[in-house]
Amino acid sequence: MRGLGVALSAPLQSIKIEFQGGEPLLNFDLIKKVVIEAEHRSTIVGKTVTFVITTNLALLTDDVLAFCREHSILISTSLDGPADLHNRNRPRPGGNSHALATEGIHRVQETLGHDRVGALMTTTEASLDRVEEIVDEYVSLRLDGIFLRPLSPYGFAIKTKQFGKYDASRWLTFYERGLRYILELNKRGTYFPEFYASLLLKRMLTDRPIGYVDLRSPAGIGLGALVYNYDGKVFASDEGRMLAEMGDRTFELGDLAADDYRSLVLSEKLVGLVSASLTQCAPQCSTCAYEPHCGADPVYHHATQSDPVGIKPLSEFCARHKGIFRLLFELLEGSPEDAAVLRRWAAA
Repeated sequence: MRGLGVALSAPLQSIKIEFQGGEPLLNFDLIKKVVIEAEHRSTIVGKTVTFVITTNLALLTDDVLAFCREHSILISTSLDGPADLHNRNRPRPGGNSHALATEGIHRVQETLGHDRVGALMTTTEASLDRVEEIVDEYVSLRLDGIFLRPLSPYGFAIKTKQFGKYDASRWLTFYERGLRYILELNKRGTYFPEFYASLLLKRMLTDRPIGYVDLRSPAGIGLGALVYNYDGKVFASDEGRMLAEMGDRTFELGDLAADDYRSLVLSEKLVGLVSASLTQCAPQCSTCAYEPHCGADPVYHHATQSDPVGIKPLSEFCARHKGIFRLLFELLEGSPEDAAVLRRWAAA
């Protein structure tokens, strides 16, 4: 349980512990031990701990649900859209990954409450012409909203050669079509936010912190989250851990067997990476009109350009964000009805 000591020594009043995989429910006994011990230790040090289990829901049982209810554990899963699309993106023996996910979502909603389960989708090439169907799937399952996410250059997206099958321009077309469709749903009375737009709007229209690692300057890697691997290695982000699985250990900060919180976050490696991530003085960022609302993602730029700062005119991260910002400003300025919906999302 050394990892708990590291987490609880962070200078924060509230700590979130998220169990990811692979599939974390394969070792649910360990999850139970960590949760019970974390609750005990957090009471001693006067901190609040919350928990999230990220799972495909295939191993969801009544015992799992009962424990989650007792300890107020949130559930996060993946849902890429209708059955044929989800099963294609996330194949498993029997071809029933969508059925397991939707059945699991219903069970969590019935047992824990509708606000205790969330889903994330990933946009593959097969998704690009189907954004309305994807949104409708989320609405039909009574999920709280949707995060229209592009593929990232790590892990499964690389192994299956999906990353690179579409560029920022095609994804932005998908995103705009999806956002406008979601806005129409809201204007017809269905409150249903697009979560990434909501995050950006909070940055643009309010002074409230959002805590989202990829929208910080300096970057939130290591400072906003630490990721423990199964072997005790500690990484600055989950994307950094996935890079290590691909043979690139740039974002490995240390080992739980030898390091404490202070040595991890003050390591020369992390200090160097974070120092290089200030958008206020980065080439192309410092003169960008959107800089106050944007952030740095050194892991993405290292993965795609072998440089944590990145050459922004060649950066799809940059192109996507500029496109979203332009779209949001267009909607805020050009459509009072859309602006009312967007402002409601920002205030939520």
